[in-house]
Amino acid sequence: MRRRLLLAGALAAVLAAGTACGGGSTDKAAGDTEKLTIYTARDKKVATFVVDKFTAKYPEYKGKVEVLNLGAQEILERVRAEKANPQADVWWGGTQQGLTAGATEGLLNAWQPSFAGKMDAKYKDPEGRWFGEILLPEVIMYNNKALTPEQAPKDWDDLLKPEWKDKIIIRDVAASGTMRSIYASMIQRQSPDGSNPQPGYDWLKKLDANTGAYAANPTDLYLKMSRQQGVLSAWNLQDILLQANQSNMPFGYVMPASGAPVLVDGLAAVKGGNTTGAQKFIEFLFDDSLRADLAKDYFQIPAVDIAQKPEWLAQLDLKPLNVDWDVIGKNETEWINHWNSQIKNKG
Repeated sequence: MRRRLLLAGALAAVLAAGTACGGGSTDKAAGDTEKLTIYTARDKKVATFVVDKFTAKYPEYKGKVEVLNLGAQEILERVRAEKANPQADVWWGGTQQGLTAGATEGLLNAWQPSFAGKMDAKYKDPEGRWFGEILLPEVIMYNNKALTPEQAPKDWDDLLKPEWKDKIIIRDVAASGTMRSIYASMIQRQSPDGSNPQPGYDWLKKLDANTGAYAANPTDLYLKMSRQQGVLSAWNLQDILLQANQSNMPFGYVMPASGAPVLVDGLAAVKGGNTTGAQKFIEFLFDDSLRADLAKDYFQIPAVDIAQKPEWLAQLDLKPLNVDWDVIGKNETEWINHWNSQIKNKG
């Protein structure tokens, strides 16, 4: 009996060893590539397109890329909250103010990718902690089934006119990097050094009085606008063109006569995350052919030069608003907190 038990034990050990040898190589191969988690503020169509291209080039990442869509400000707050135990590897889509805050707080990895040398210094962090990917002009958006181009407002101050009362829909500001930047720009243009935000607050209070509703997220904004629950908004040019051309939404835009705030929208590798995967993904994003595809089909204005500009970009009559992003970076949190507590729904 004892001999039978010893033989059974030996057989079990051999089988276990065989299983470990046979199955271990498969497990190791499957485990060689670490999961890549991306927090992104990009449109879902853009994110899906890019990730599909990435996994086609790097098949070892198939089934290993997890994408979480959030507002740009929400990404900053989430990465900040997770600092002690990072959950994200890539922060993809953030304003230069938000990314600079993340860099200052020690949330981002410093490195020098291959494309850094051909990027203008004003579009990247001097220490290599974040890099601009695209430029986002912020413009006036309108429902082109409700308004003709001639009827639409021509400049920011036109949004305050009595005829637009309750006809404006605004993406809820606090969670949105785009809206925070637009609202901060409206304050900073009236106080160049940021020392007296009150004229800007007064302007935003008048806009609030004309705002019929605040949309919880971009999808809610598009739905409300398409249903003519409101016919005007302020939003970024890329997403307006995406919705109009790929989703047949009835959206047009006006380049404001006084100028459009132009955001540097960028990305970074999160400190403490999967550095290898994050850097590989970021390098891939700056592939010349991918950048050309994103400009042509997804209406992106790249932060690095591309050989051939699509027709829409070559013909874009962009008039940047004179914005001091350093001043905004220092004051944005205070200004938006004031708007959120003292102005929103009180105009």
